[in-house]
This record gives sequence, structure tokens and C-alpha cells, in this order.
Amino acid sequence: MIFYRVCKITDIPVMGSRIVNLGPESAALFRLYDGSVLAIENACPHKGGPLSEGIVSGNSVICPMHNTRVDLRDGTVEGPDTGSVRTYEVKIEGEEVWIRL
Repeated sequence: MIFYRVCKITDIPVMGSRIVNLGPESAALFRLYDGSVLAIENACPHKGGPLSEGIVSGNSVICPMHNTRVDLRDGTVEGPDTGSVRTYEVKIEGEEVWIRL
């Protein structure tokens, strides 16, 4: 797998997200308070809701459809719900954000 340059870090609002579509892949990139950027699949495992439209809380995002909470670090759904989403490796070089698909 290779890294793709997808945006500048300033294109992602702090505690917000940006959608990246590369071919059939759709990922949601989230920028946390500490400046880190994490990326997960942009579809909630519960009903396919757009996680990029969810509320970021700490290291998690809350699905806007049914309040399913997904850990941005490893993609696992937090209890009492179950499931997981794919995570993507992200690196930041200078101001550029790169994602591995």
C-alpha cells in the first residue's frame, strides 16, 4: 500500500473532519486538539451513517444517526454497541497530510 497526499492540515478543522475519496475508498480524517490526525472508514457499522458528520469527543466520534461511538484510534465501537470500522494510517509531513490506503 502507498501513501497519498490528501490535504493540508489546516484544511481539517480542529475537532472536525474532512472526507477523502480515493477510488472506491471513502475515509473521514479527524484533527484532534493535540494536532494529531486520525482516519477511519466514513460509514458507521450500525447503519452506515456518515461518521464525518459526527461529533468528535476526545478520541471518539459519535455517529450523527444513532449515537454510536467509534474510537478514532482503532476503529472499535464502544459498548454497549459492537462492531468496528477500518482505520487508515496517516502521516503529516510539514503541513501536508498523507493517508495510506
